[in-house]
Amino acid sequence: MTKCHWLAEKLDIMIILDITRPLTPGMAVYPGDPPVELMPIIHADVDGVAVSALHLGTHTGTHVDPPAHLLPGGTTVDQLSLATLVGAAQVVRLPGEDAAVQPGELATSVPAGCTRLLLRTRQAGAGRPAGIDSDGRGLSPAAAEWIVAAGIQLVGIDSLSIDDADAPQLPAHRILLTAGVVIVECLDLAAVEPGEYTLICLPLRLAGADGAPARAVLTR
Repeated sequence: MTKCHWLAEKLDIMIILDITRPLTPGMAVYPGDPPVELMPIIHADVDGVAVSALHLGTHTGTHVDPPAHLLPGGTTVDQLSLATLVGAAQVVRLPGEDAAVQPGELATSVPAGCTRLLLRTRQAGAGRPAGIDSDGRGLSPAAAEWIVAAGIQLVGIDSLSIDDADAPQLPAHRILLTAGVVIVECLDLAAVEPGEYTLICLPLRLAGADGAPARAVLTR
């Protein structure tokens, strides 16, 4: 069997889950961020080709936060190592109340040796937009410290923010990014069962940017 045939057969049995939220006008964005606008400027029926202008913030939809998001002079999104953004990941379900995630919940749910952690929070219902108050949970500062101490390199969540809604100073962001932990926010994990997967999360290669939308998938 040739290598090409082997790859084709392997792909036939590979499960691929798209955990990226569609970018659409009117979608939920973090308060104060620009809304998504998709504006046709050249039309196929008139000009023979279609081109649209896209306007959105760097932290819109499923996106990656590098250290430069909060830290002056920090690593920008185009400088992140692909080795951090691609590899084994653990999806953990955290049922509970709207209160911020606490370290005890992580200690009992996250397996030893986890380097990429994706958090499916209580209200990640199918078809519901990620929100800050009613549609997702954030991390307490103590939970962020736990993640750093555990040696986790990347943490993702299905909310608009990794921080709790009652933490406008973004302490969890600051703890994680200062330690070099990459943050992925606004994932769609509604259909993903807890367990181990391979994560492929590729943000747009925006030079010098504080963040970027990403296409994120899980394979198994």
